[in-house]
Amino acid sequence: MKLLTGIPSFLRNKYFIATILFAAWVLFFDRNDFFAQRDRQTELHNLQQSKAWYTKEIKEERRFAEDLKSNPATIEKFAREKYGMKRDNEDLFLIQPASSTEKP
Repeated sequence: MKLLTGIPSFLRNKYFIATILFAAWVLFFDRNDFFAQRDRQTELHNLQQSKAWYTKEIKEERRFAEDLKSNPATIEKFAREKYGMKRDNEDLFLIQPASSTEKP
């Protein structure tokens, strides 16, 4: 018993030891440990940012779709840009950027 007299009494308390062991188990060994929770919080934050970006994109696409249904100028602009259509009295020149793999 002389060996235990050098240890402070609060370190010999069984409730204190149980609390420390429980905290260590929860922080490091449990399936839902501290590090897994932190990773999940990071993933949740990234997913919320993605959701906000996709929601904004959906609103813009819906607005563009409504314009295509009702505005003839938007329809013409879309046809010219997307499909390269032109009017009968026009000439169309498509300029493509030079790719970096071509040698001059």
